[in-house]
Amino acid sequence: MKLNPNEISSLIKEQIKGYEGQIESSDVGTVIAVGDGIATLYGLRNAMLGELLLFPHDVYGMVMNLNEDDVGAVLLDSDLSIKEGDTVKRTGKVVEVPVGDGLLGRVVSPLGLPIDELGPISYTKTRPIERIAPGVMTRESVNTPLETGIKAIDSMIPIGRGQRELIIGDRQTGKTSIAIDTIVNQKGKNVKCVYVAIGQKNSSVASLVDRLKQKGCFDYVTVVNASASEPAPQQYIAPFAGMAMAEEWMEQGQDVLIVFDDLSKHAVAYRTLSLLLRRAPGREAYPGDIFYLHSRLLERACKLSKQYGGGSITALPIVETQAGDISAYIPTNIISITDGQIFLITDYFAAGQRPAVDSGFSVSRVGSSAQTKAMKQVAKSLKIELANYRENLSFAQFGSDLDPETKRILTHGAVVMEALKQKNWSPMDSTDEVLELFAVKNRYLDDLPLNEVNPFLTDLLKHLHASHADLVDSIKTKQKIEPEVEAALNDAIKAFKANRNA
Repeated sequence: MKLNPNEISSLIKEQIKGYEGQIESSDVGTVIAVGDGIATLYGLRNAMLGELLLFPHDVYGMVMNLNEDDVGAVLLDSDLSIKEGDTVKRTGKVVEVPVGDGLLGRVVSPLGLPIDELGPISYTKTRPIERIAPGVMTRESVNTPLETGIKAIDSMIPIGRGQRELIIGDRQTGKTSIAIDTIVNQKGKNVKCVYVAIGQKNSSVASLVDRLKQKGCFDYVTVVNASASEPAPQQYIAPFAGMAMAEEWMEQGQDVLIVFDDLSKHAVAYRTLSLLLRRAPGREAYPGDIFYLHSRLLERACKLSKQYGGGSITALPIVETQAGDISAYIPTNIISITDGQIFLITDYFAAGQRPAVDSGFSVSRVGSSAQTKAMKQVAKSLKIELANYRENLSFAQFGSDLDPETKRILTHGAVVMEALKQKNWSPMDSTDEVLELFAVKNRYLDDLPLNEVNPFLTDLLKHLHASHADLVDSIKTKQKIEPEVEAALNDAIKAFKANRNA
């Protein structure tokens, strides 16, 4: 029997083609190593970066490394039930989370699963946690204030809707308090809020949720909780999941506030994953793409132009420093990504200046574009006055003989610092802030003892609301202080002060 080489060749080619087809259609891999929340897989030749994988016992994982011979995946649940030799299947989908109004008033995991024992979440739509940020042409400049209710911030470091403002400082300086007061102040202002807790204690998150419920503020808030007890992959995806939830509302033309508490722990979680995946470490052992990680997250916060719905996401990322060192790797990265920072100082906090905002280091690159005209009128000189106060205070420590001008600057600066003190969980209405700062700016409190400054301002507000409601309403509706209102307000404060001292 004579064999035809051409026939043999075509037969072999046909068999190889069929064999390759079987391999590609299977989309199944095998676990060759697992530990510390990381699985190394053989097979899965067609797996995509960021794809969701299904492991045995309904454990999900996400593709993070595509190597020549294997695939590296992070497990989004405990790895205790996964062992070498287990079969892994591709899902053909990326990680998605439920979105929509059904998430309001709920505490969810980074995968969008309810963890508040209030039953399943009602939703009709999901969104991938990663997506490209809106382009330049779809945005518009920030021009609407997002009022925090905190005098020191609304007056000197204003935040606009669509801005990214970093809150930075050492631990226990009141960073979270500023973010939570801002959430509380959005009550009745048609702003939905997403609070992403990364690497925190479950008890801390639970007490925060209880407090928000007591204040009647939880019905417009979604909490995404990736606690310290959760695996690093869940802490890694948490901020992206929160941002996906916020984007759904933004694209419907609504305003959203999102708080990331905090991105220092997020960076540590990503560093952990990267080192376990055997990626090359860089500065401070962080992977080289840590900057890109945070920039692609925060760049998704913006204000869309009217033709794209006009919605916005305002991001308040929180970063913890060590001994006030803002030149460390993660702080410098995020400072360069955001539109300004609110810098909190331990010394101020210890001295009773709450919030402990340093007006010198703090900056808003949006500036007065995110302020009403009334706030601009009363706050434009505040930063300069405080800078003069700090400068003269340091010189005054070296000598006792001070000229009258220096004494005047020191007295007024101390009054301003006292007036900017504010308790937690008590954000102020913007009109009340304007009224208080008007009295401070025009030096009606400079002759008072410091312990009388805040009681005087509290009594003054009650008096103006009770006896001069027309002036208050004018400022509230017109968002500026007209010349005749300014004159009447001066007369009202002088009369109140005379009667109070009588």
